[in-house]
Amino acid sequence: METSILEITGTAVGILYLWLEYRASIYLWIAGIIMPAIYIFVYYNAGLYADFGINIYYLAVAVYGWCFWMWGQRKRKGGPVKTAETSDATNALPIIHTPRKYYLPLLAVFLIAFVGIGKILIEYTDSDVPWWDSFTTALSIVGMWMLARKHIEQWLAWILVDIVSCGLYIYKEIYFTSALYGIYAIVAIFGYMKWKELMASGQCSLNKA
Repeated sequence: METSILEITGTAVGILYLWLEYRASIYLWIAGIIMPAIYIFVYYNAGLYADFGINIYYLAVAVYGWCFWMWGQRKRKGGPVKTAETSDATNALPIIHTPRKYYLPLLAVFLIAFVGIGKILIEYTDSDVPWWDSFTTALSIVGMWMLARKHIEQWLAWILVDIVSCGLYIYKEIYFTSALYGIYAIVAIFGYMKWKELMASGQCSLNKA
């Protein structure tokens, strides 16, 4: 019963998180701290140990993401980017494409995490879905970092994670969370299109929901 209440609460916070992410609102990081704190318990009780571990990582990255979106301003040619939500003293953090120089390191991180986590799950846990669990965890590590850096391609990573996770959680009978990830998969597509619009219009940093 306790796990069900936590799962429902986590689902509600997750929907709020997704809406704020869709809006490119900096307040997504508040939900980004609360949600993994809840799911640490949900995933541990379900025996999804890699997902349990990734949520500890999410907590750390949420703090990093908050700080980077607040103070990691980038400058474009011609000066800093400014929007209606920012003062003259505060530069907006723009949404950008992932620089090409990051693709190889990100691929390496994914492959190392995927193989490493998979072997750990097989060797030291009773997980019956070690490679699927490892796949979503490894790709989430990459996707979360890309979100913290405000790279638009983070949506592509989440679309794949969400689709695989939806099926995985149905298999594990975590139905509320499965529904959440089904919604994630759909909204992630619209999120990608929304961020493209923000890039095109110059509204690169929505600090308010």
